[in-house]
Amino acid sequence: MIPTELEHKILRLYFVEQWKVGTIARQVGVHHSTVRRVLHTQGLPERSPPRQSIVDPYVPFIEQTLSKWPTLPASRLYQMVRQRGYTGSPGHFRRIIARMRPRKPAEAFQRLSTLRGEQAQVDWAHCGKVQVGRAVRTLSAFVMVLSWSRMTFVRFFYDQRLGSFMTGHQDAFRALRGVPTDVLYDNLKSVVAQRRDNAVRFNPTFLAFSAHYQYEAKPVAPYRGNEKGIVERRIRDLRSSFLSGRTERGLEALNHDVARWCRQTVGGRRHPADDTLTVRQAWEEEKPLLRSLPDDLFPADDRVQVRVGKTPYARFERNDYSVPHDQVRRTLVVLASPQTVRILDGDHEVARHRRCFDKGRQIDDAAHLAALRAKKLQARKGSGTDRLAHAIPSSRLLLEGAASRGHNLGAAVAGMLRLLDTWGSEAVESAVQEAMQADCFHVAAVRQLLEVAAQRAGTPPPIPIALPDDPKVRNVQVRPHALSEYDALGGRRG
Repeated sequence: MIPTELEHKILRLYFVEQWKVGTIARQVGVHHSTVRRVLHTQGLPERSPPRQSIVDPYVPFIEQTLSKWPTLPASRLYQMVRQRGYTGSPGHFRRIIARMRPRKPAEAFQRLSTLRGEQAQVDWAHCGKVQVGRAVRTLSAFVMVLSWSRMTFVRFFYDQRLGSFMTGHQDAFRALRGVPTDVLYDNLKSVVAQRRDNAVRFNPTFLAFSAHYQYEAKPVAPYRGNEKGIVERRIRDLRSSFLSGRTERGLEALNHDVARWCRQTVGGRRHPADDTLTVRQAWEEEKPLLRSLPDDLFPADDRVQVRVGKTPYARFERNDYSVPHDQVRRTLVVLASPQTVRILDGDHEVARHRRCFDKGRQIDDAAHLAALRAKKLQARKGSGTDRLAHAIPSSRLLLEGAASRGHNLGAAVAGMLRLLDTWGSEAVESAVQEAMQADCFHVAAVRQLLEVAAQRAGTPPPIPIALPDDPKVRNVQVRPHALSEYDALGGRRG
């Protein structure tokens, strides 16, 4: 209601001063609908009828069309009325349709409650991309929340594989000091292999995992996120309270800091159902009702078959992990945890490495390289390597380095012998030492150094000597005499 004095003022301005409704509303500081209401309550008609909209003739057609197809786009409806004579702009028409379109009735949700130790809720949180060396990894957070106490566990991973999912559960059960009766999930592929309405076929590995820890996995109905709203709210809280503004995205630092955030920040909050308790105090009441953990751990590693080629390396996630040289050209099994990569031949473990989350890296075991080098050198014993060792002492170290890097040792020996025949032992020995100082254990590097040295000296490259194929001739190493000896022989003749 407005004061009587203001009503009299509005009537005077309208009839005496002949002001328009909008002008009166602006000058006296009220809404134009208030001015019209005053005029109407006094039984006086407005000076001018409301202006008719150009869309008014098409309103019955629009209402009829929207009643049949409520989700019909405004752009298509605009084309339909344009064909019937409408001349308005598309933007104004969209605003009109937004007011006329039938609204879906709001859905009410029942507030869910659980008992102590009865339920936990689990989900993945997508936390953006991070740079790990040359690789771009997806940062994901495994989140588990006890539904009654709201105590939370979070751990970050660089993937959402089944192995990481099961590892997150195991770490959460240890941190929360027990296992709840039920755990709620979305319809994740790690949990649900196939679903049709209420019929669910579980991932067999994860079903065995839940049976090992003696809890029931319960996927919620599709598109019913409210059934696990506790963990959804905690994920929003994690992004806004913990990750917001954080520049450090290293996995170890994040997991250390988020564990403290769960204990102190989340644990220190008031319990939503009982403000006399903190979340940590409610958790202390809930812990005795959680199931105890089994004595043995479920094998939670990712299992992937890999094919080893002619070089002794197994490729996993764009990195090469070394294996013993006798495992080449075989199919092996990689068992990967967030910390280690184990490579198995059947049930026998043939290699174990620290997991690398970079890409394009070669992870070597010194024992594998030493065994390969010994095998390569033994295979070449009694052949051209003996000639190289006599003429070029440093060639042995060069060949060992080439073998440790997986180069073809036979091709390297043959290439070095050709260089020896062409350039001579002194020049090749010097080039080999220079190549090894530059950490280049390859025949091509030695050849390039020889050619560069000849170019600097201004001498043409030597012409290769075509020796017979007889190994007795080719393997003979002839050391040239000093020229002074020839001069001495010539002097005695004179």
